[in-house]
Amino acid sequence: MSRQRTMEKILASEYVTIGELARLTGCRYSTLKFYTEEGMLPFEQAEQNLTRRYRRSESVERVEWIRAKRESGKTVPEVKEMLLKSEI
Repeated sequence: MSRQRTMEKILASEYVTIGELARLTGCRYSTLKFYTEEGMLPFEQAEQNLTRRYRRSESVERVEWIRAKRESGKTVPEVKEMLLKSEI
């Protein structure tokens, strides 16, 4: 297993892993994985490497937006619909 990058390096990076995104947002890894599988959290993936890479600033903003909608009582299908209508 590789070493974790420091928070300083994560904050300076354009792309982060799902684990690093979890550290940045305080959101559970499994929740982020669910959002990714539901198409709510876009990622990029290099063909040779199976690691999903998330654009740090956009992903943090989106996770915070999703969290706010969920905390206001919106269901996952409602949030997905809002994302499809490009409310973020």
